[in-house]
Amino acid sequence: MINVALLGAGIFAREEHLPAIEAADNLKLVAVYSRSSKSVDSLAEVAKNPVDKYYETPKEAGKSLDDLLSRNDIQAVIVALPIISQPEVVEKALAAGKHVLSEKPVAPDVAGAKALISWYRSINQPPIWAVAENFRYVKSLKFAHDKVKELGGKLVTFHMRMYNYVTKDNKYFNTSWRKQPEHQGGFLLDGGVHFAAGLRLLLGALGEDVKYLAAFSALLQPELLPVDTIHSTVSTATGAAGTIILSNGIEFKSGLEIEIVTTNGIVNWNPSEVKVTRKGVQDESTKFSRDTGVAAEVAAFGKSVEAKEADPLQTPEEALADLRILQALLKSGEAGGALKVIADV
Repeated sequence: MINVALLGAGIFAREEHLPAIEAADNLKLVAVYSRSSKSVDSLAEVAKNPVDKYYETPKEAGKSLDDLLSRNDIQAVIVALPIISQPEVVEKALAAGKHVLSEKPVAPDVAGAKALISWYRSINQPPIWAVAENFRYVKSLKFAHDKVKELGGKLVTFHMRMYNYVTKDNKYFNTSWRKQPEHQGGFLLDGGVHFAAGLRLLLGALGEDVKYLAAFSALLQPELLPVDTIHSTVSTATGAAGTIILSNGIEFKSGLEIEIVTTNGIVNWNPSEVKVTRKGVQDESTKFSRDTGVAAEVAAFGKSVEAKEADPLQTPEEALADLRILQALLKSGEAGGALKVIADV
């Protein structure tokens, strides 16, 4: 059994990470850390088994993050802290010899991500550092990936559309670090890396990835700083052009969809359905119960620690590739649609 500590006691830690850890065959939650004892208490109350509590306020001997990381009986940590806070804690945990699963994005920006990854790769026989991207474990999306691969052919075009309306009573909006973001892109970065990962997973089934893009951004809802909407044209290295639309600010439109069009047909994905269209063949539709993928993601991390081998879907480099797309979208939008090369971001 792998003893794990959960660093963070916010909404996602409570609603997703906690049950995922408790459901994993080889993980045992033994400790929880957050900035305040109040947050830790709220999570500990809903945990199935007693956990040790660590916090920064109020100050108390033996209760800090450093105290937690000094414990030899804790082999791994899951880091679910505000985006700005994560890199420092990830580095500290890895330096303490703990295996780490850190929430996406891998860092607030590409420069920070590259520096942290470079430091990590310089360590001799390092512990496993995995970056959580639960979209890569969503059953319907993995099924769509397999269908794109099965369909084959040459990529013709592709489209990713995400429409959402984040209201002032949204539980995520009402966390202070999201309401007044210090990281680029606000909600668009926080959630947007999921959609970049989903698109990249499906394009990857054909050996493709986004290489160029040009984007226009807007702020439709003044509280969703700095921008809440992006429309972009993108292209792969082989010249296949497509579109990415992300919006958290359009009231009368909602939904998430990725469409991959090849010379052999179309695969259309949304979280609850995958449709396949082939010439001369009746359309194929497969329904799914919606799942977040977090339970499978955490279980995969546990197995990788046990096997002492990183899961290829969780490498920091994969997370960096997702982040590059989001940063390129944001930077192109800031520059009024300037062409961005993903590798140069």
